[in-house]
Amino acid sequence: MNSMTGFGAASSTIEGGNLRVEISGVNRKQTEIAMSMPRSWTEFETALRALANAAVSRGRVQISVNWEPNAAASSTMSLNEVKMQALSEQLPIIKSQLGESVSISLDSLCRLGILSEEKKAETSKEEIWPSLEQMTIEALIAFTRMRGEEGEKLKAEFHERINTLRQYREQIIQLAPSVITRHRENMLRRLEESGLPLPADDDRIIKEIALFADRCDVSEEMSRLASHLDQFDCICARDEAVGRPLDFLCQEIFRELNTTGSKANDAQLAQLIVNAKTELEKIREQVQNAE
Repeated sequence: MNSMTGFGAASSTIEGGNLRVEISGVNRKQTEIAMSMPRSWTEFETALRALANAAVSRGRVQISVNWEPNAAASSTMSLNEVKMQALSEQLPIIKSQLGESVSISLDSLCRLGILSEEKKAETSKEEIWPSLEQMTIEALIAFTRMRGEEGEKLKAEFHERINTLRQYREQIIQLAPSVITRHRENMLRRLEESGLPLPADDDRIIKEIALFADRCDVSEEMSRLASHLDQFDCICARDEAVGRPLDFLCQEIFRELNTTGSKANDAQLAQLIVNAKTELEKIREQVQNAE
């Protein structure tokens, strides 16, 4: 089991600059890949999406590619020796005519074209791609590892909460027969208080109790609930995406609890159902984070 939440990053220093790839994920019902990279690299988007799609099956994945060119290596200063020689020859003449010394600043040398900046060619996309692909793969490995670790924590929590639901189920099964007994006792007491006492073995009493017992029978719901809880554990043990089937099982478990609650007709039983639904809601919230 994997969580849809995770983070992974990888970076590398290559000729021309520093490359860093960051990948993060949050929960979504469907697969969604979002990209962020230099505009001039958009041709890499399809290949990066393919790498991400191969690693995830559900969730929103954000891939951020950052490229920082090496400013020191991006340009050099060039000296035009011919112009420099010509200038040195003219300086004494200028000095004699002006009658004073002449100073030359770096700014003047640049304006005269004696010193000039030569920008090196940018790192080509053919040179970038091998490193970009490798960094993306490494970031995906770290991202997947973290999702797996989060998934193991989810699995442990699911196991604990499913066992709690099993305990509630056992309590419901133990309490259900007493509901019928209390109903019979209450009915006989009300008849006696109303001046219409009837023996417990009266056919009308027996028929009424039988009808009530049939309406309150939750054995089928409890049997299906046990099956759903067992299936939940089995699905959690699978080494694949389990979010959708777990979400479906949560709906089925809620259905059985809801039906049992509608049949309860007893305050204690109703409270157990409320507690079980509360526990189930905690499971359902966490299922939304499972891939």
